[in-house]
Amino acid sequence: MKALQASVLNSIDDYEEVDLPTPEPGPGEVRIKVAACGVGYVDALVSLGRYQVKPALPHVPGGEAGGVVDALGEGVTGIAVGDRVMAAVRGGFCEYSIASAASVVRIPDAMSFEQASGFRINYLTALHGLRGRADLRAGERLLITGAAGGVGMAALQVGKVMGAQVIAAASSEEKRAYALAQGADLAIDTAPEGWRDRLKAITGAKGIDVIFDPTCGPLFELAFRSLAWRGRHLVVGFAGGPIPALPSNLPLMKGAALLGVDVRQFPLFEPETAAAYLDELLDWVADGRLVPPVGRVFGLDQAREALTFALSGSGIGKTVLKVG
Repeated sequence: MKALQASVLNSIDDYEEVDLPTPEPGPGEVRIKVAACGVGYVDALVSLGRYQVKPALPHVPGGEAGGVVDALGEGVTGIAVGDRVMAAVRGGFCEYSIASAASVVRIPDAMSFEQASGFRINYLTALHGLRGRADLRAGERLLITGAAGGVGMAALQVGKVMGAQVIAAASSEEKRAYALAQGADLAIDTAPEGWRDRLKAITGAKGIDVIFDPTCGPLFELAFRSLAWRGRHLVVGFAGGPIPALPSNLPLMKGAALLGVDVRQFPLFEPETAAAYLDELLDWVADGRLVPPVGRVFGLDQAREALTFALSGSGIGKTVLKVG
């Protein structure tokens, strides 16, 4: 089978297209014929060895895929060859990949493989953060940084389903227009100078109840200072650069909370809740309340370009590698 692989993690240029044996599923595993693989900022970091969890070598990028069940390992039940599924895979930049049967979930007929390939991580992050950590209520004001990116867009859509007023922060006019087209109520730029005044102007000087922050960049402290009483600031990731600090008196003065959202550990510590959240999200897709947008699509022969693009932070929506 064709795959993108590297034996060292110094540069994206270290990755090359190779022919590998088609993998065989072991006990409790499933082989997926990969149709599409999600490509996110974290995937690019992992591919360069810059993420908190470093991959084993040689490394095939991609951890989330949509495709068709191709073969079952011993003891696997409840899944059939030919099922349309999403799965957490051991390398999705290839034609066939192995997944634990526990991570394999059937997808609704309304969901494309491209949508499925970027769904689990982003939308589970959004619901875990907004409901499980922030307890977002209908009518509350939700500010999302990096709102036009994959996880930001997931938070925008989930926030709207939950009844929030969504304010999208994005760096370009194109990204802000995209966020508004996807359902955001308001949009704001990300230039730090005078930002709080501009936020007050578009919100009628009303404080923010919940901040969903996958960037944690230059707006980090400014956004926290814009919280209403009992506001909640969700730390989702650090796509905005160096990890920022926050004066510890600010949570006290605001009666506010700084909360971490880690979708990698959430299913490990709360597997039943995570599974229920994912089922609920897929029900929202099936009944049309969620329509996950797909960003730029690359072919397998453009895999290095896809990683570079994901690392740049310039994408709109979830970047996808189309394999099959």
